Amino acid sequence: MPGKGVGEFEFLDRQWRRWLLLLWVIVAGYMLFDRWPLIRIFALGDTDDNMRIMQVRALLAGQNWYDLAQHRLAGSNIHWSRLVDLPIAGLKLAFTPLLGGRIAEQIAVAVAPLLPMGVTMAAIAVTVRRLVAPLAYPLAIALLVTAGSTNGMFQPLRIDHHGWQLAMLAWAMASLTDARRMRGGITLGIATALSLVIGMEMLLYLAVAGTIAVLMWVRDREESRRLFAYGVSLAGGCSLGYLVFASRANSGPVCDALSPVWLSAMVVAGAVAILLAMKSPATRWGRFAAAAAAGLAVAGAFALAWPHCLGRLEQSTPELDRLWLSKVREAMPIWRHGMETTILTVTLPVFGLIGYAMMLWRERRDPARMIPWAAIAALAALAAALLCWQTRAGPAAQLLSIAGVTALAWFTIQWVMGLKYMLARVFGVAAAFLFISGIAANYLSPQFFRAPLSQTRRTVNIANNRCPTLAALAPIARQPRGMVMTFVDLGPRLIAVTPHDAITGPYHRNGSQIIDVMHAWRGDAANALRTARKYHADYVLICPNLSESTIYRAEAPGGFYMQLMANKVPHWLQTVPLPTNSPYRMWRVVG
Repeated sequence: MPGKGVGEFEFLDRQWRRWLLLLWVIVAGYMLFDRWPLIRIFALGDTDDNMRIMQVRALLAGQNWYDLAQHRLAGSNIHWSRLVDLPIAGLKLAFTPLLGGRIAEQIAVAVAPLLPMGVTMAAIAVTVRRLVAPLAYPLAIALLVTAGSTNGMFQPLRIDHHGWQLAMLAWAMASLTDARRMRGGITLGIATALSLVIGMEMLLYLAVAGTIAVLMWVRDREESRRLFAYGVSLAGGCSLGYLVFASRANSGPVCDALSPVWLSAMVVAGAVAILLAMKSPATRWGRFAAAAAAGLAVAGAFALAWPHCLGRLEQSTPELDRLWLSKVREAMPIWRHGMETTILTVTLPVFGLIGYAMMLWRERRDPARMIPWAAIAALAALAAALLCWQTRAGPAAQLLSIAGVTALAWFTIQWVMGLKYMLARVFGVAAAFLFISGIAANYLSPQFFRAPLSQTRRTVNIANNRCPTLAALAPIARQPRGMVMTFVDLGPRLIAVTPHDAITGPYHRNGSQIIDVMHAWRGDAANALRTARKYHADYVLICPNLSESTIYRAEAPGGFYMQLMANKVPHWLQTVPLPTNSPYRMWRVVG
């Protein structure tokens, strides 16, 4: 049974919030130091990070709060939320008068991702203090730092919304462990509402968390306070979030954002939770029957009102899925990424499930403690299972495993500390942490499972590293401003660091634009010209051997991209001179 802080370590318990803040400062400081070379050159590596900074710039330049279209990408419809823009914009506004806009923006993109990391650390610390031991939170933070997939979402420059969604998921998990039922329900409802305002990626986890809250009430009538508070905060939070943050494009019945579809679903679900809590039948079977009937009614109403949202939320066409979405690596199952990536991703979730099983066995005679463990174990098991569907479940799977891994490490270390010999204790503790945290697997798996890189893979890696850099794009930026027909994945970076516009980026709502560009590179020169004219393109730009180009090389060896690579340039293109060491090739549309 976890005990209270003891002896000389009690100060870590009494002032745990201050020590948690210090841990955040230390980790954040190290991240800033480690990433400084990339921060200095504004190396926003992901397409979504580049798009996020463009959304912030547009907001600060006066674009309407409810207009989230990216007009630099031919008016692309972006389904995101302004909520995540706010801390980035706030940091930029705060530092611009002191340091100028360029440095202020560097500070904003460096510091903003560290904020949700702090929020996540707080939720993890609260959870393990409640369930493992009051002094276990530094161990939990250390394990969180070793979670590569999760920690990657909090790195400086990673300004996309995934960090904040993980933070809300962490607090949804913590809410299920709160012995103060009213506070726990409010926390779960607000965390769910904020996450849905940001995006739909965590919808399944949040739905399961809400279901768990209902099942806790079915088991124990006293949980009606948690359920009531959850219903009020869920319905109220989603309603307020929709009014404040829903864009004009999200006012229609779309499935991939907080729209009337999900607003109505959450308001009805919240109202049902309130009604169940207020009526609260006296018997367990009565409560189960009421919950089952209510669940079926809510699901049936949703299916009747919004049948088009019962499938994939992207609502992509078969053509878009074939040409683009099915080739997105993070949408592939974990086992398709090779043994090395699989081991690095699943080590923590596996040890987490072992830890959860251990704690469920230890607490099997104490329902007050077993139920919270079972609740978060269910979420962790769901995330681990989803890895078999999509690799993008990795960050959530690692995050939800932390409490279980912490428990496993905590009791393993306690056992090791009971060994007779000091050297056994010292090396045993180190070995236990390295093994359970996955650090050992992270080090050893490349030694055993990393296959030698082929020459083709080396060439692709070089292009992936060089093409997005400021140095490589500087000669492109010096050309007179115009619309550029380029790779889908290059669009966001191009508009972020040059004055040019692009046709599209990798955002599913813009399927027709993505399909046009994909066909342009796959088809013949005449088809490419029609696409260029349709979007009034002034330039054609390629970066040979960039990852996206391998699709065109493999699937359309006679297509427009491969013709350009073979110097078969049509008459309607005129070469734009670039430095001899440029990784790019550029042409002006003259036909």
